[in-house]
Amino acid sequence: MKRSERGGHSPSEEERALFREAVAGARPLARDRVHHEPPPPAAVPRQRELDEAAALAETLAPAPLELLLEGGEEASFLRPGLARTTLKDLRRGRWVVQDQFDLHGATRHEARLLLAEFLAGSLKRGLRCVRIIHGKGLGSPGREPVLKGLVKNWLANRPEVLAYCQARATEGGAGAVVVLLRTPR
Repeated sequence: MKRSERGGHSPSEEERALFREAVAGARPLARDRVHHEPPPPAAVPRQRELDEAAALAETLAPAPLELLLEGGEEASFLRPGLARTTLKDLRRGRWVVQDQFDLHGATRHEARLLLAEFLAGSLKRGLRCVRIIHGKGLGSPGREPVLKGLVKNWLANRPEVLAYCQARATEGGAGAVVVLLRTPR
């Protein structure tokens, strides 16, 4: 066995013959046919990221002070400048509910759009008192209401909403709110 200049051994004539015999039927690869492409990048759930960012922004949006100070679990809101008796009358059912809208099964994004459309349509039709059914969250993960808090915040930030309160037990209780709308212009 001979040593090569690099420190390894050079193959003997016998080793070379064995190698030639082993690769006798092999053909060189054509260079233009060999493709080495990296694997495609991992899928990124862009819409999920956008939905989560929107949900976070909604929960961080400042709620009106009246909504934050309401206390207790019962949903209620009264636009500043209105008499407290307006909210009392709404709670006692003195306003007749003229229409209702059920948000069950809607995503956050869908619910917000559907609510806005329903309120706009109600104003157009001259309705003053409507019920929004947001659900109690019994079908949600962790049995926590997802839409309840969002609906309260959305309503409090809509200029056409004068007041709202939790519906009476016979009208949906904690799963719905009764909304008083301004008079149509």
